Amino acid sequence: MPKFSKRVRDLRTKVETARFYTLSEAAQQVKECATAKFDESVDLAFFLGVDPRHAEQMVRGSVSLPHGTGKKVRVVVFCKQDAQVAAAKEAGAEEVGGDELVKKIQDGWTDFDAAVASPDMMGQVGRLGKILGPRGLMPSPKAGTVTPNVGEAVAEIKRGRIEYRIDKNANIHVSVGKASFSAQQIEENAVSVIESIVKARPSACKGTYLKSCAISSTMGPGFKLDPAVLTSQYRA
Repeated sequence: MPKFSKRVRDLRTKVETARFYTLSEAAQQVKECATAKFDESVDLAFFLGVDPRHAEQMVRGSVSLPHGTGKKVRVVVFCKQDAQVAAAKEAGAEEVGGDELVKKIQDGWTDFDAAVASPDMMGQVGRLGKILGPRGLMPSPKAGTVTPNVGEAVAEIKRGRIEYRIDKNANIHVSVGKASFSAQQIEENAVSVIESIVKARPSACKGTYLKSCAISSTMGPGFKLDPAVLTSQYRA
């Protein structure tokens, strides 16, 4: 059997594994269990009843967190027009460029958290699919990161808009803040994410869509939320 530290053993005793927590309860418990020596991230984990191998069952989108993510987000922008370059820089983009930025990433640089592109750059940016795609960094019209209004997109991301995308195993992991946030801030950020994912249900999905959901901090235990309650409460 694996050996756990006293801290982990103590935390595990605080979780009632046989029951679902309300979101309010879970947000408070997550804070109390975030006892590491750094400001832990708070994450939501979803398991969905879809088959990501089929394009019509892909779940991907973006949502603005009312209280932000609690961390600095590094954004790059692919654009050429002078006005767009100026707007992106004014909004706080870390890197802005056209072909030279594409080349920099092709050469192995990926030190950023989000990418925005103007529509006229997608021909070049498309060549980066194998680099950006697996990292969840590929600009997408659906996520609002392919747009002529690159400055506005950068500003929204900096304020707390995040992207989410289902993985090959039908899971989605989304950060909803930091342990230093208040329980109410964590709860309100989580509500925004849950509502967005519930409403993103593909029409091709049959049967149960939201199969499980839990919230946890980086080093803390997970607290289960009732998927039936969440679906009923936040469906479109």
